[in-house]
Amino acid sequence: MEKTRTIEPVDQYILNLPEDIQNITKALRRMILDASPNLVEEYKWSMPNYTYNGLVCYLQASKKHVNLGFHRGIELQEHDTDQLLRGSGKGMRHIRIKKLDDIQPEVFTGLVKVAMELNEK
Repeated sequence: MEKTRTIEPVDQYILNLPEDIQNITKALRRMILDASPNLVEEYKWSMPNYTYNGLVCYLQASKKHVNLGFHRGIELQEHDTDQLLRGSGKGMRHIRIKKLDDIQPEVFTGLVKVAMELNEK
């Protein structure tokens, strides 16, 4: 992960998390940034957000889990063959990750790429 693609406010956000949640957040951050060189890391609404032609995804940490959220998650559901996306709002959906082993790099990266494609239309 190139240091120039990460920003200080997100570094600080991660440092303030419990160690196990830090590890999950760092792994998800790396996976998101590795998904495409076009993704831009931003810090909005007190959490890391990743943009490309608009909002793509975000990381929202709590004491016991991290949500990998998608701003256009409802549109992603048809691509979610593993039925990992959760939520009941009008648009956003998330995947709840409670431990490092819950991370599915290929599946999650695929969803990030599809979310980026949605922003190209």
